This record gives sequence, C-alpha cells and structure tokens, in this order.
Amino acid sequence: MAEWRRQRHWAERTGADGGLPWRSSLAVAVLAQAGSGWAQQLQPGREPLGVLGRGLLLLGPALLLLRHRHPVAVLYGVCSVTLAYLAGGYPYGPVVVSVAVACLAAIGAGHRHAAWAAVGALWAGHLLIAHWLYRWLPPPGDGPLPWSAEAGVTAWAIAVLAACELVRVRREQWARDRAEQAAAQRRRADEERLRIARELHDVLAHSISVINVQAGVGLALLDTDPEQARSALMAIRAAGKEALGEVRQVLDTLRAPGEAPRTPAPGLGRLPELVEQAAAAGLTVSVEGEEAGRGLPPGADLAAFRILQEALTNVLRHSGARTARIRISRPPGPNALELRVDDDGPATGGDAGGSGTGLTGMQERAAAQGGTVEAGPRPDGGFRVRARLPLPGPEPGSVPAPPDEEDR
Repeated sequence: MAEWRRQRHWAERTGADGGLPWRSSLAVAVLAQAGSGWAQQLQPGREPLGVLGRGLLLLGPALLLLRHRHPVAVLYGVCSVTLAYLAGGYPYGPVVVSVAVACLAAIGAGHRHAAWAAVGALWAGHLLIAHWLYRWLPPPGDGPLPWSAEAGVTAWAIAVLAACELVRVRREQWARDRAEQAAAQRRRADEERLRIARELHDVLAHSISVINVQAGVGLALLDTDPEQARSALMAIRAAGKEALGEVRQVLDTLRAPGEAPRTPAPGLGRLPELVEQAAAAGLTVSVEGEEAGRGLPPGADLAAFRILQEALTNVLRHSGARTARIRISRPPGPNALELRVDDDGPATGGDAGGSGTGLTGMQERAAAQGGTVEAGPRPDGGFRVRARLPLPGPEPGSVPAPPDEEDR
C-alpha cells in the first residue's frame, strides 16, 4: 500500500495521469543528436554516425515518453539501447542523458534497487565492451579504453545514482513537509471547531437552563400569581437576549476570521450578572474572594467565567440544592487561580436534558490554559467542582484566600 501511494504521488507530481512527457523527451532527443554530432568531430577515430547511430539516439528519448507509466521497463530499455550504441563504436557523448532521465524516473517512483541494478548492468556491459569485445566490434583496429577514461565512466555512473537519490530524498522531504502542513491545518481546524462548539455549548446550556426553570415557574404561577409569572417571563426574555448576543458574537468570528471581536469576551467582571441569572432561576449564589479574579489575562478570564457558568448550570440541572457557593482564590506557591463551586445537593437523579458534556467542556477549557478541573461528591454530601488555572506571572495585587476548615 505504501509503495502504491508513493507511485501515485509520483504520478501526480509528474503528470503521469495525463499526457506523455513529450517536451522533456524532445529536449533530450535534440541534445543527443546535436551533442553526438559535435562529439564525432572531437573523436575522429570512432565509428561515424549513420542511419543506425542516429536511430539509436532517437530510440532512447522515444522510450522516455513512457517513463512515468513503466519506469523500470523504460530504464532497462534505455540501458539496452545505450549498450547497443556503445557496441556500435559510435562516439561517446550525450547518449547517456537518456539513461540519467530514466534512472531519475525509476528512483522517483520507488524502484531504487531496479535502478541501481540497471545502471550497474550498463556499467558492466560497457566494461566488457571497452576491454574485451572491442576486438570484434567496430570501429576496426580500435584498442581498449584507457583505465583513466574508465574511471570517468565509473564516476559518471556513481554521480547519476547519487544525484537521483538526492532528488528522491528532497522530493520525499517535500512530500513529508506538505503532509505535516496539511495535518497541522487539520489540527488547527479541529481545535477551532472544538472551541466554537464548546463556546456555543456553554452559552446555550446556561441560558436554556435558566429559561427552562423560569418557564416552569411561569406555567405554575400563571393562574395563581400573574405578577410572579410576569417576572419569570421577563427573566426568560433577558436570558434569551443575552444568549442571542453571545451566539451572534461567536458567529461573527466565523464570518470574519482574524478580525477583532466587536464586543469583549466575557470574564469574571460579569460574575454579578451570572449570580443574578442564577437567582432569577431560584438558585442563591454566594461569592467569596471576588477580588482575586481581577486583572486576569483574557484567556484565563474567559475560561474562569465559563467554568463557573457551567458549574452553576449543572447545579440548576442536576441538584436539588437551592444554594451554591463560589470561592475564588490565589493559593500560595506558583501563580495560579483556583475556583471552587459547592452545593449541598442532593442530586435529583432525573434526566435534566442537555448533551452531558458539561464536565468535559470544563476540563477542556482548563486544559487549554494548562490547568485542571476536578469534580465529584463531597464527603459531607453535596457536590464540588474545583478548577486550577495557572497564570503567566506573579500578580502583585493577588489576594490569596485563607484555607477553610475542610482544606486544613
């Protein structure tokens, strides 16, 4: 499978799925014809180029037209044509360019061992022709090739293989870089989708929980206490308006990515609003250490607000308690913000609706800031959510809250 993918990638890079590579093949043919004619003038002792010699010079580039579809067969065919050309005693010259191009195509398609074997067979065949078979081959009276020249032929074969391997390594590195870039883009897109989904969940879950509670109150009191039902409807309207505003803000970031948001992201500065909304839904919330949540970085500020929002939403949905306690502190040690939400329970045990991803969302928000979230029953009953968010540096104005009796 990996070999097929490598060949497929090579085909896409070289256009093997489309037309034949006739431009490069034509260029090799012109170079071979012109260069060999010039080489004949510099090597008068070699066999003159005739119809057969010119035909062999054309046959190699003609085979190159199929090098992307049948790289191994073309390489062996070009090496055979080149050996026939050398056996004919024709002048040394750019006939070997066809071999280099075919070798590059074969190695690029993943057939490294076949390419090495073909070039090795060509070198061995030339060695046999130049030092033994020359007695029976044209031109008449030719002698063995000097060993100094044979060293040049050997160096050429090694250079061709090394250059092809270098090109292969560069192309594979390029393919890996492209794959890594594509994977990084997919990761960024997945992270952005997760962030948006988490933001929408936190906005809608809290607002809809408030709306659900107030709707129940309104229906129950519609006939007996119209004024209280009217207050419930007003709370529903306020919660819906706030939810629409925050959803619109999230959607604006999707429509115009990279632009600054039109409204600031929520933070602990809006904690009093959150407490009011909970109170409108019948949950009394007390806050301790609110001053410790001031001056936070934007990311930590948003994460802290959403964690508290989701924790109160879970109390409304899943707990029978009508009171909750929020505690914000900067504990001693590394600069960090600690959030704690307690309720006295008991758990309702019923299906309160929702996606069931509230705790996961809180943990993901904390993890994005390098923090943690722990949630579970308290030893004395009720439920506790504790979050710890590291902060970038020491805050001169930090206000650590003293440990309470349970933490001592």
